[in-house]
Amino acid sequence: MQPIRVIAFDDNKDLRDMFRMLVDAQPDMVCVAVHPDLSQMMRDIDAAQPDVIVMDIQMPGMNGIEGVRSIKARYPDARILMQTVFDDDDKVFDAICSGARGYILKTASAGEMMKAIRDVHAGGSPITPAIAFKVLELFRVNAATNRNTPNPAINSAGLSDREKSVLTLLVKGRSYKMIADELGISYHTVDSHLRHIYEKLQVGSGTEAVSRAIKDGLV
Repeated sequence: MQPIRVIAFDDNKDLRDMFRMLVDAQPDMVCVAVHPDLSQMMRDIDAAQPDVIVMDIQMPGMNGIEGVRSIKARYPDARILMQTVFDDDDKVFDAICSGARGYILKTASAGEMMKAIRDVHAGGSPITPAIAFKVLELFRVNAATNRNTPNPAINSAGLSDREKSVLTLLVKGRSYKMIADELGISYHTVDSHLRHIYEKLQVGSGTEAVSRAIKDGLV
């Protein structure tokens, strides 16, 4: 089995060096490159051919959110894991809309970071609990608003009850495997449901589906 190829963009040299050492110590991963900024982002990605891109939100020049938008425009299937600090959780929602697949605090342990990379590679959407709480709070507020103000987009989404269940768990940050376990269905069935959800919501990724669900109160 080929190792997961990981590239990281972070302006902190010590963190870059530590990240490379940590990834390379994993039996199923290899760090193909680390970079301090996004000035040559496309060239760097083309050269490294990564499976997972780890992106710091706060960087000089182009920031991580702008970087995600550019990457997703060129590589719609790119698997991007954002790193953030607790104080910039407001930017997490912009990252969701931009197409990042997961969000983890820089204070996360080494084990949590490696697990998040594996989850993103497997198709999941890992979210640090502190960030997931804020996402769910936004969802709660929007859902309450939408109960009082009917939204035509909700009625036209056409999601089945099972698809709503899958989408609800996706909003809560569950990976494909966790969704399968909680609903008692196979991983491939989850993947099939999500493809139908993406098609009905006219989105291209799990994070875009989460963003649509939160904004429109779909679940």
